[in-house]
Amino acid sequence: MPDSNFAERSEEQVSGAKVIAQALKTQDVEYIFGIVGIPVTEIAIAAQQLGIKYIGMRNEQAACYAASAIGYLTSRPGVCLVVSGPGLIHALGGMANANMNCWPLLVIGGSSERNQETMGAFQEFPQAVRSSIYGRPGACYVDIPADFVNLQVNVNSIKYMERCMSPPISMAETSAVCTAASVIRNAKQPLLIIGKGAAYAHAEESIKKLVEQYKLPFLPTPMGKGVVPDNHPYCVGAARSRALQFADVIVLFGARLNWILHFGLPPRYQPDVKFIQVDICAEELGNNVKPTVTLLGNIHAVTKQELASKKSLPMNYYTVFYHIQEQLPRDCFVVSEGANTMDIGRTVLQNYLPRHRLDAGTFGTMGVGLGFAIAAAVVAKDRSPGQWIICVEGDSAFGFSGMEVETICRYNLPIILLVVNNNGIYQGFDTDTWKEMLKFQDATAVVPPMCLLPNSHYEQVMTAFGGKGYFVQTPEELQKSLRQSLADTTKPSLINVMIEPQATRKAQDFHWLTRSNM
Repeated sequence: MPDSNFAERSEEQVSGAKVIAQALKTQDVEYIFGIVGIPVTEIAIAAQQLGIKYIGMRNEQAACYAASAIGYLTSRPGVCLVVSGPGLIHALGGMANANMNCWPLLVIGGSSERNQETMGAFQEFPQAVRSSIYGRPGACYVDIPADFVNLQVNVNSIKYMERCMSPPISMAETSAVCTAASVIRNAKQPLLIIGKGAAYAHAEESIKKLVEQYKLPFLPTPMGKGVVPDNHPYCVGAARSRALQFADVIVLFGARLNWILHFGLPPRYQPDVKFIQVDICAEELGNNVKPTVTLLGNIHAVTKQELASKKSLPMNYYTVFYHIQEQLPRDCFVVSEGANTMDIGRTVLQNYLPRHRLDAGTFGTMGVGLGFAIAAAVVAKDRSPGQWIICVEGDSAFGFSGMEVETICRYNLPIILLVVNNNGIYQGFDTDTWKEMLKFQDATAVVPPMCLLPNSHYEQVMTAFGGKGYFVQTPEELQKSLRQSLADTTKPSLINVMIEPQATRKAQDFHWLTRSNM
């Protein structure tokens, strides 16, 4: 006998309004602002029933402004619900504002029934959501014919598209990043201008780190305020005019040279000022003023690239991974373990093939690195001769299974070990600090538990068994040793990379902003 419940379910009807509401819910829409009327009232009711918050406004223009601000604050489009005709016209100001500010916004308007118009088919929500957040964010309009809202359809005939994924993170060209870093290093009076594009990209952590590592004064635009706190010692907001007028290199992070920044032109700026422009939108690059360097990409990602190109010594994690990534063969296996080494390496070291990355995994086990590397090397030799296994280890992690270097040499496996050595677990001390500690008490009493012996020559473990070992302290030495290791297919290598044991800060000299006419 047929299942009557199944038959009932298969004939269940659902309204167009509920289908629209569910599509919005599937796309992670949390808020709808608007003014209801025929034919969109049912959409607002259906959305509330699914848990979407509806905020009824008194004017479509204000509703659209509010919805666009949601897009800026959450990085997912806010929704403005309006009726056709005047309702949509009133929303145009908010749509234009969203486009100018590059904020994702979805405007849903009702229109007359399809049999009264000769208009095209309904646009799918995922397509509109994607258009609003990919590339330069902005407003999208979805037109809903009135008969769609109240149309009853079989629930089994509805297919809801999956949530539109967040935009892919794009990075700038490596050569452009190197050029930009060189221009900044050679600047006498550099200045960062932090725009709302940096805020939208959630780049606060990386930009703050860039400010402090390069000791750069910065100026926020009105909606770039707070990316780095206004009370930060490097903020020159109080000396805005002088900062703009006397800077010789200006880095624009998601800021446009429009009227707010005086179009980047004299007399507000030096005639020969060099602009470095970082933006997600190619059309914005070179607008009004020809930049010295353009960096097209996600601001957070590009800032991390700039951090990686830092040349001061000792090196940091980002610098090391930046130079490793530059030379990695696309088909290599990457094995990684350690605390900071693995965590930061996950974001910088890229893979292009499936099943070519091994790390501590779900259990977070330390000591797996060399075993994993040996297994990958055995498989690679059998199935893909010529492939390298790049094993990136923290110095503490290497200690768990370091004697497996003998196994690697015994079987002459195609493995390059890179030990990122900061003299400890998470952090350590340099040689001078270590010696000072031991002057007062025994090491068991004064050496912090996370510290290891400074400047340990792990590369000698490799040379002891016939492989090649390198002790490197500069980017140039790292580049050279990795290049030589990749070129020599006759034996494995270990590159012992010394990095900064602990981060330090130095006071910034703002003499050029503190003269009498400031």
